[in-house]
Amino acid sequence: MNRKIVFLFTCVFIMAGIFSGCANNNSQNAKTSSYLTITDDANRTVTLNKKPERIVALSTSFLEPLHAVKAPVVGCPSSKMGVPAYYKDLPKVGAVYNINIEKVVGLKPDLVIAMKGMNDKFVSTLESNNIPVIVLDMKSYDQVKHCVALFAQITGEKEKGTAVNQKMDREIKLIKDKLPKETKKVAILHSTAQDVTVQLDGSIAGSVAKMLGFTNVASDIKSPDGGNESAPYSLEVLVKKDPDVIFVTSMGDLKTIKKAMKDNVENNAAWHTLRAVKEGHIYYLPQHLFLLNPGLHYPEAVKIMAQKIYPEIFPKKDK
Repeated sequence: MNRKIVFLFTCVFIMAGIFSGCANNNSQNAKTSSYLTITDDANRTVTLNKKPERIVALSTSFLEPLHAVKAPVVGCPSSKMGVPAYYKDLPKVGAVYNINIEKVVGLKPDLVIAMKGMNDKFVSTLESNNIPVIVLDMKSYDQVKHCVALFAQITGEKEKGTAVNQKMDREIKLIKDKLPKETKKVAILHSTAQDVTVQLDGSIAGSVAKMLGFTNVASDIKSPDGGNESAPYSLEVLVKKDPDVIFVTSMGDLKTIKKAMKDNVENNAAWHTLRAVKEGHIYYLPQHLFLLNPGLHYPEAVKIMAQKIYPEIFPKKDK
């Protein structure tokens, strides 16, 4: 009888140990589990412990993609052109180029989305307040699609993200399929009141030109700062490359932009030797699509650039 009792107690202790071990393992798994781990465009690994419920975007470029996948946005920058109507009443965290980080923290976000090259300086402050932050680059079309897919992953709306990207792909393909099988050499100038630069393939306009199969004559130019968006302008180089078309981007009133172009570029006799100038193929691109990131409106930007060169294929009434 004593042996049976001893055996019974031994079994009880063994089972208790097993259940205790399972409980500890479950507890440990609960502590280490997370909602999502992201590697952002600053090569940082960011872990979200739960699905975000309060997102603050530090760039207006993120707003439409976030809205498309039902993101719970609670704050954004103020901007005359970049804030969609459905976000007009959101709390504002300062101007795009002058973010008030105290206002950001005050909104108690559980995720902040920052623009690479613009908002990087806020990362350490946000992290010190235990606020997860992801840094993203969003200029080219591929980067826009990447952001849409990532936002959809964050919100759990992967199907919506896929549908948004596929819709843009279809619209752009329809435009490209109408283009004639020929190569156009283009130059893209960015004009300010002070000077002129050339836009490289990493710029928005450069990205659109590349998508359309145009050859950017500045593709092989190296930027002094190592960037891929713009480089110093050289009329001598432009004359040598002799583009078929010249596009101009700028911020501000068109009349002011054209005056700046005349003062900084067109008063040089060599300018008038360019084929694009002699044939009247100089086109000004709308700033809301080619300076501000077009985001989900990339197909519209693609169509407008194609339309400038081929108005007979893309009449404005179809815009």
